[in-house]
Amino acid sequence: MTSDPERLHPAEGDRRDERDQPDEQLLYTPAQAAERLSLKESWLRRKAGLREIPCNRQGKHLRFSAADLQSIVNKGSGAPERRQRGRRRRH
Repeated sequence: MTSDPERLHPAEGDRRDERDQPDEQLLYTPAQAAERLSLKESWLRRKAGLREIPCNRQGKHLRFSAADLQSIVNKGSGAPERRQRGRRRRH
């Protein structure tokens, strides 16, 4: 039985790195999640702190799962929320 050396040791360009396949990653940092969603990291952190978007906390560290990211996308695909302004007082 002969073994194919290329099969045992693939070329450097053929190797798959975890960074090349982000969908297989279990948890994302706020910076990674913001990049994938094209949002500001500060927005993600603020909304997570207010518990307005799903997230995971590991001790003091904030993380987002793929399901969390999908939920954020689905939640954002609706109509924008209207802010209610307070009445201006006339003096």
